[in-house]
Amino acid sequence: MKILAITLVVAGALVAGHGLFIRAKAEVAQILLDRAWEETLTTGRPTKAWSWADTWPIARITFPRLHETAIVLADGGGEALAFGPAHVAASVEPGAQGTSVIAAHRDTHFSFIKDLKPGDLVELTTKTGRKLTYRMTGSAIVHAQASGIAPRGKTPRLALVTCYPFDGVQRGPLRYIVFAEAVKN
Repeated sequence: MKILAITLVVAGALVAGHGLFIRAKAEVAQILLDRAWEETLTTGRPTKAWSWADTWPIARITFPRLHETAIVLADGGGEALAFGPAHVAASVEPGAQGTSVIAAHRDTHFSFIKDLKPGDLVELTTKTGRKLTYRMTGSAIVHAQASGIAPRGKTPRLALVTCYPFDGVQRGPLRYIVFAEAVKN
C-alpha cells in the first residue's frame, strides 16, 4: 500500500509539474514574442522570437471591447498556432484587397471570439506600423472544407477562424468564423 501511495504522489507531482512547465513556457513565449514584435517594428525586418522558431510576428491584433490583444505570427503551421494566432499564408496580407485569414486555437488565443458581436471593432497593426481597423459584420459555423471565405475582393476583409465547438476536446470538422470589413481610417 505504501508503494502505491508513493507512486501516486510522484505521478501527481509529475503531472502538476508538467502543467506548470507548459504555463511558464507560454508566459515566457509571450514576452519573447512581444520583444520580437517591437524589434520588427523598429527595424522593419522579420524577427524570430527564438532562434529555432519557424515563424515570426507579422501583426498585432486587438479587440478593444473585449480588452484582448495578441501577436499574429506568419504562416499558420503547427508551431505558430501553439504560440498565438497565425496568418494563413494562402490568404492576402492584412490590409490588402481580399480576405486575410487569421487562425488560432479555440481554447487559448481565440477562446474569446465567441463573445464578439456585429459592430465590434478589430484593430490590426501591420509589420510596417500601419494601423488597420475592421468592423465585425457577422459569424458563421461551417464545415472546414466549405468555409465560405471569399479570398478575392475589392476591399480589405478579415476572417478569424477557430475550431468549433468552443468547449470541444477533440478535433472536428467544424469551424467558427468571424467576418469583418475594413473601416476607412
